[in-house]
Amino acid sequence: MVFLTILLFSYLQMSQQIQKTTANSKEMISNPRLIPVHGTLNIVRNQNVTLSCHSDSGSPPVRYTLFKHNQKVSTLNRPDLTPSLFNLTINSANDVGEYKCKAENNISSGGKYSNSLNFTLLEPVSKPMLSSPTAQAKKGQNVTLSCLSENGSLPVTYIFFRGRQSISPPVKMQKKEAAVIFLFINSSSDFGPYKCRAENSVHNNTKYSNGFNFTLAEERSHSQPLIISLGLILLLCVIGFALAIPFFIIPSYKAKKFKSTMSSTGFTSTINAEESEDYVIYAEIEPVKTEEYINFSAIRREDGKAEERARATIYSKAIFRD
Repeated sequence: MVFLTILLFSYLQMSQQIQKTTANSKEMISNPRLIPVHGTLNIVRNQNVTLSCHSDSGSPPVRYTLFKHNQKVSTLNRPDLTPSLFNLTINSANDVGEYKCKAENNISSGGKYSNSLNFTLLEPVSKPMLSSPTAQAKKGQNVTLSCLSENGSLPVTYIFFRGRQSISPPVKMQKKEAAVIFLFINSSSDFGPYKCRAENSVHNNTKYSNGFNFTLAEERSHSQPLIISLGLILLLCVIGFALAIPFFIIPSYKAKKFKSTMSSTGFTSTINAEESEDYVIYAEIEPVKTEEYINFSAIRREDGKAEERARATIYSKAIFRD
């Protein structure tokens, strides 16, 4: 009787051990962990990233599924509890957002979900522009320099240089605004050249501006006054020519035209070059059909003594053709 009792007790212990072993071999999967392999969530466009999804405990095999905004991206099966690696390429802002992974085995119902990850898409800084509201300066004058990158994820850090020497501490801008420094022009070396550098959290992305030099205010070009003087002279010539048209050119033209008209009427002088210029005689060359008459006088002086000289007025008809 005692022997049977001992035998029954041993059987029960063995049954419990078998059940415990069976239970251990079919363990439910634990909640997985989703982490970036390279340890950063700040990425740039067209960058390749790798996500690791891993459950620390659970009976294999395990099926891992990666989700982005609750949409399935990829599924991987693992025969053991080693991590599953998901490779992604971030091409645009649509590729960043909330990522999760899900782990399942043959025991769990519905699976277990991991923590969520959110990527941040970084934009590299563009080449900065270095400028000043005062292009010309003179010794003893205060001036300013501004440096700004139009593109680039914030914050952006700026540093100013004269030649190769830094002349300012790093200026970190949290807004899309230019970094500004104040300078005092004390010597000729203070006129430049100047440059500025811009950088942000994007790795290996540093950009420099073009060089900038202040111009000495006294060094003004002599060609500018000369150009202005020539322009004024040309303007005065144009005005003078315009005023001369009604007072000189038009009357001269009319006089020439009148002289040409007189020559075409058919009258010519018959006086010889040897004869006295006091004699003026006109004769008709050819008749015309249409006639218009005007009277004109010619004074003839005769040679002789002063007291015997006589004056005579001769009236004639002048014939004009149309």
